[in-house]
Amino acid sequence: MLSADSTEVNYMTYMNSVGPLLQSRPMENQASRRIAEAPLGESLTSSPLYREVKTRLTRGLSTGEWKPGEAIPSETRLAERFGVSIGTVRKAIDELVAERILLRQQGRGTFVATHNEDRTLFYFFHIVGKDGSREPPTTDLLSFRRARANAIEAERLHIEVGASVLRIQNLLKLAGRPVLLDEISVAQALFPDLDENVFGGREGTIYGLYQARYGITVTRISERISAAHVAARTARLLAITGDTPALVIKRVAYTYNDTPVEYRVSSVNSERHEYLSDLWRPSAGTRHII
Repeated sequence: MLSADSTEVNYMTYMNSVGPLLQSRPMENQASRRIAEAPLGESLTSSPLYREVKTRLTRGLSTGEWKPGEAIPSETRLAERFGVSIGTVRKAIDELVAERILLRQQGRGTFVATHNEDRTLFYFFHIVGKDGSREPPTTDLLSFRRARANAIEAERLHIEVGASVLRIQNLLKLAGRPVLLDEISVAQALFPDLDENVFGGREGTIYGLYQARYGITVTRISERISAAHVAARTARLLAITGDTPALVIKRVAYTYNDTPVEYRVSSVNSERHEYLSDLWRPSAGTRHII
């Protein structure tokens, strides 16, 4: 029979032998730190490890650690930073490249995408000629004013009813013909100094202005499309005659973390143009609209 002293000695011997192993094992409460900057290998999580790398990369993009047009660190450096394999980092980057948030350039590295005219034309602008032809539109600014958010704007932009918004009307022409009327609403809090001169005097695209001046990158859009008879003024601006319905597109544009930044209603004269959406699969189970 063991004495109390011998029991204590055996317990101490056991702890000395297994203590270091217990300390090196990940603890269950570390799962709650999976988005922290501790090495990813230290956390327990139900999601794949590369998803956590993607989350951290997205956080770095949203906080401006890597700005549009800049290169992100190499896969080797990111693997060291996050405490994971290069393959895990590569898979996370693959998804961000597939989503057009990052761009790989052969022999140069991986860069944060910028909203240039080519990106806008082929990724966010879906109106094409009925023969499939694409062209950049010319734009006439019809109005720019401040207002109070109505219920629809508040819901789409995740702001309070009555919050200050900017409402903008743009008439877009293709081949010299008016084709599309954009009615845009944004929360003024996101664009504090945006006025008619800044908006109308931009050198590039609207999303390029959001990105370059305000650090807001549109990463995806969600659109609902229907046919409807539009108001008389809209029909007149678009040269829609008679009872011909217009194509109406209701769009919410999102930045990182699915934060809405713009609500837009577009009315389209579909006499010579139509909406084109290409679906493709960059990876299994994922679809993107381009």
